[in-house]
Amino acid sequence: MSPIPILVYHRFGPIVTDAMTVTTSTFASHLEYLAGHGYTVIPLRALVGALRGSAPQPPPRSVVITADDGHRTVYSEMLPLVRRFQVPVTLFVYPSAISRADYALTWDQLRDLRATGLVDVQSHTFWHPNFRVEKRRLAPAAYDAFVTNQLVRSRRMLESQLDGSVDLLAWPFGIVDDELAAKAAAAGYMAGFTIERRHVRAGDSLLKLPRYLMTDADRGKAFEALLTDGAPRREPSMEKRAP
Repeated sequence: MSPIPILVYHRFGPIVTDAMTVTTSTFASHLEYLAGHGYTVIPLRALVGALRGSAPQPPPRSVVITADDGHRTVYSEMLPLVRRFQVPVTLFVYPSAISRADYALTWDQLRDLRATGLVDVQSHTFWHPNFRVEKRRLAPAAYDAFVTNQLVRSRRMLESQLDGSVDLLAWPFGIVDDELAAKAAAAGYMAGFTIERRHVRAGDSLLKLPRYLMTDADRGKAFEALLTDGAPRREPSMEKRAP
């Protein structure tokens, strides 16, 4: 399998308001570039299937698009472009915010997104904890229970609300270790995703697959370089980091 980039977006809007915002025009330019230069946007699940040997190998110049956190601009800004370009997208959401936080999508909006046939909705744990901090704060037994609850509760609520299978997991802040990966597997997840900035390659650990954290700086020549696995390293201040 040729190396494949997974892109992860967070928020969209007419202007950049924080490090996680990609302007709607920049996102549109990404989709226009992919469509005009022979790239195929494939479902994340198709890539995972190929890595597991249960699905066909993706075509050359494949790309995967994901979006984390379930921000409301996924519905207002991203969805129209996803429909226009007919590209598959996987959303990773944390259910504690859905229909509760003012910045988040609602359950009805998530159902609308899934009904397009272009959007899959998967787990970002229950409330997006920093597992590194929680491991320092809690006793070992309490930490074990905390992690299991975050993984299992999220999966069950998403499956109950959206009537679909949930077995993919985006690690909050990209934090994962062997212990967390084992717990995710025990909780029924078959693949997990970090924000390690490189392409996915055959032989990568299924529960620690890399993704490119997209910012508005990833446009023009920078975006083209990223697609060819030539993305420059970023200054630490531009990465989504654990506190």
